[in-house]
Formats: sequence, structure tokens, C-alpha cells
Amino acid sequence: MIGVLHTDGESAEWTFPADPSAVRTARAAVRGQLRTWGLDALGDVTALLVSELVTNSLRHAAGPIGVRMIRADGSAPRLLVEVSDPLPDPPRARTARHDEEDGRGLQLVAHSSRRWGTRPANSGKTVWFELAVPA
Repeated sequence: MIGVLHTDGESAEWTFPADPSAVRTARAAVRGQLRTWGLDALGDVTALLVSELVTNSLRHAAGPIGVRMIRADGSAPRLLVEVSDPLPDPPRARTARHDEEDGRGLQLVAHSSRRWGTRPANSGKTVWFELAVPA
């Protein structure tokens, strides 16, 4: 079951179970919030990157997966998206061989976002990325 923690104002936050359906549900929640904010133009790339990070969490961690989006206005409007899970180990980017089925998710995040990174959390870690908000 999805846990909607907050979807008011400039931020939205959800918790998803460690279940394969979480990927689809997270994409839908993110797209819906972007529509609410009038940021439909960021829907495809945001949903893709959230999908990659939630999938990574499902593969490597057990427990709930958190997704948070923060819309920051100002001189450089941006969208910050965070995906958290209970595994403390940071993700490792690797170079996938041409015949491998996986191993490209973090490269996709790095190349599609303005900035990205990881940080430890009280229990686990958070992987985040930032996108520029179109004018």
C-alpha cells in the first residue's frame, strides 16, 4: 500500500512497499504531482529516473522506499527528487558491457539530470537528482 506522507505546496512525499508494483505506482504518483504543479514537461524524464532508482532500491534493499520531490523556485528554478531506502550502502555506478541487461541506471541518472548524488540517512541512504525547471 502506498503511504502518502505529504503532497501540499512545494513538496510531495510518498512511501512505497518493497514490492515490484512500487515502480509503476511511484511513476504514477510523480507524474500526477508534476501535473498538479504544471510541470508536465518534466514528466517523462522524472518518471524514468524515479523508476531507475526505485528499481535499484528493490533489487538491493528490503523495506519501504521513500520518494520525495521538492519544487524550488527562485533565480534558478529546479526540481529536487530523492529516493530513500533502508540499505546504508551507497549505489555504485559501473560501466555495463554492451551485452548486459542492467547496470546503466546510475549512468542514466547522471546524464539526464543537472546534478545527482547520495547521502547517508538516519537509517539507510538517499539518492537524489536535480532537474532544471523549464521557463
